Amino acid sequence: MTNARPSCSFCLHFAFVSRPCPRIHAERHWRDSFGTTTEFSLCGEGTQLCATLLEVQGESRTEGNLAFVNKQIMQADQTAANEWKGTVMFDGSEAESTITQVAADTIEIEGCRVVVLCQTLSFSRLPDVTPAS
Repeated sequence: MTNARPSCSFCLHFAFVSRPCPRIHAERHWRDSFGTTTEFSLCGEGTQLCATLLEVQGESRTEGNLAFVNKQIMQADQTAANEWKGTVMFDGSEAESTITQVAADTIEIEGCRVVVLCQTLSFSRLPDVTPAS
């Protein structure tokens, strides 16, 4: 874990899944509807999920969130198949979070501060990019 506490620049919604989804693939980039890009990867002993904030756009583009660009913003423990719970950063504040992979290419994150102040974002997997040779 880097110097920052595990966190994310936004909060997301918890969803229940009736069937298992494929595991999150390491070093994959995901984007929310605002254009904010995050890299999710398995970490710790391979059961934790970590995220690094790569780019902040839209309503998430605040001074507090921009301070976390290129830093690990989240680390969560796996609590069920395709579900992790941990903390995420939002505008410089830590929030409890639940991350659920609801489909092969969709992750939903719910973040709550003071139990009742919750926000949900959905992230879509970006296609693999092959570096130009």
